[in-house]
Amino acid sequence: MTTFTLAAAQSISIAGDLPANIERHLIFMQAAAEHGVQLLVFPELSLTGYEPSLAAGLAIAPDDPVLAPLREMARELGLTAVVGMPLRQAPEAGVSIGALVLGADGSLAVYTKLHLHPGEEVAFVPGQGGAPLEWASDTIALAVCADFSHASHPRLAVKAGATVYAVGALISEGGYPTDSALLQGYAAEHGLLVLMANHGGPSGGYVCAGRSAIWAADGNLLAAAPGVGDALVIAHRDDGVWAGQVVVV
Repeated sequence: MTTFTLAAAQSISIAGDLPANIERHLIFMQAAAEHGVQLLVFPELSLTGYEPSLAAGLAIAPDDPVLAPLREMARELGLTAVVGMPLRQAPEAGVSIGALVLGADGSLAVYTKLHLHPGEEVAFVPGQGGAPLEWASDTIALAVCADFSHASHPRLAVKAGATVYAVGALISEGGYPTDSALLQGYAAEHGLLVLMANHGGPSGGYVCAGRSAIWAADGNLLAAAPGVGDALVIAHRDDGVWAGQVVVV
């Protein structure tokens, strides 16, 4: 089994400020690379903040040049980053909640949120999901927030061969106990490494919980941010053994 290092980027987004959020993402990517991270997952809608009322005006096509600095940095660092962004994949199409996979090899893949949270249909349309990421001996299934509230979602990921379930989310203080228990349960039930990247500060009127976390395939917690704020929650596998750490960014 190969060595593998992945991390949740617990970032704080400035509402609607794409340039500033891109700059912050670049800092996270550099910090992650310094710790050997190969796959870095950001929270839901990390590049704009969770701002449904702004999403239509901010939505881009997946290959929009505005993302060039992030894609170039991914190539330069040899790191794959999964970033959150409102997407409009055709001029007349609705806006979906996207997770863009910016590959270390220059590739671009798209995951769009399948299951909307109640109320999100005002601003967003349901997405199509996306193919899992193949990574040496691992298969990584992506999810965006409410996707994981449907037990069928991780179940289908396992059927597709997933060994890692990577979630970009916005989880509030009130929702954290239930949501973290669900994710920990999926790790234990399905034998998955489960990663959850949450917002590190307020977004969209929500008081976000932070506490991004990674659970081992037996459900045990490998690492978790202690609260809110900017942080990297890292898990590293060497000779089949996982270890976790948290780094302040």
